[in-house]
Amino acid sequence: MSPTPAIPGAVPTPPNLGVRFAGVGSALPSKPLTNADLEQLMDTSDEWIVQRTGIRSRYIVDHERGESCLTLATAALRRALDEAHLAPTDLDLIILATMTAEMSCPPTSCRLAADIGAGTIGAIDVTAACCGFVYSLNTAYALIRSGLYRSIAVVGADTLSQYLTYDSSGRSTAILFGDAAGAAILRATDDTNKGLIAQAMHSDGARWVDLYIPEDLDRDFPEGHEPSPEHLKRVQMNGRGVFKFAVGTFSDVIQQTLHQAGLAATDIDMFVCHQSNARILSAARDRFGLSEEKLYINIDRVGNTVAASVPLCLDELTKAGRIKEGDKVMFVAFGGGLTWGTSLWQL
Repeated sequence: MSPTPAIPGAVPTPPNLGVRFAGVGSALPSKPLTNADLEQLMDTSDEWIVQRTGIRSRYIVDHERGESCLTLATAALRRALDEAHLAPTDLDLIILATMTAEMSCPPTSCRLAADIGAGTIGAIDVTAACCGFVYSLNTAYALIRSGLYRSIAVVGADTLSQYLTYDSSGRSTAILFGDAAGAAILRATDDTNKGLIAQAMHSDGARWVDLYIPEDLDRDFPEGHEPSPEHLKRVQMNGRGVFKFAVGTFSDVIQQTLHQAGLAATDIDMFVCHQSNARILSAARDRFGLSEEKLYINIDRVGNTVAASVPLCLDELTKAGRIKEGDKVMFVAFGGGLTWGTSLWQL
């Protein structure tokens, strides 16, 4: 009897595969926005911003130049493909982490696939705020390990500037956020030593009111918050509550992941963390006794870039030679949802 032919699209038996990072890339908008610039727009000062956040500058899209979440994602992904020496048609799937999609429909990932010339491959948007890229890394790893896909592009891109008010009424949020995109190409490899060691993904939807963007005046404002047309499509944040949540959760989820992996913090070569606040990052570094070289900080130059934050750090570290093959690297993020998670890799 002849063997049964393979059926296209059928689920294969999971092979014994590793997963590797084949290439990374990033993109920043053309328009810098420094603390000095903000001093001209609102009642604030460079000293006040730096003391509370560690941020000195950020970049925001220039719509007159045609910049958007899609154009940044496209530039970052093309650079990642170039570094991986791959053509867009070598990809099997694109996962775009963003909370600032071009529109509700179609998914921005579909337009991204078309813009880079990737053909009719699958493309999905993941909305997990600042955790989007970390969630997507874990998802992409599982899909590749299943044997269903061999090459997946994971992109984080956000342009939160469109949801900010650059005057004194929006000071608490406008000083924090910048726009950016970052991308990584994950590929199957026969080297089973490469891939995910441990991960964590959590959410607490009961605390959504700490960070949200209302779109409907009658439906989207929580109890006790007066609905206001001026707040529609503008970031609403309980800064004190988010800071307290992040300080505790950030260190706890790192410890949880280390415990799952049976490793100590000193075993990790680099912590690539979401850049929300320099004080939060410093607190985590102190708790685990890490040197400055092991927990990267770039928030001073680019601000909080939401889902782009982690891949932007990854690209900068890779280009600087501070992350290399064979390293153990932990990706960590937390954000709206509320969401928090990790992805610990053997590169």
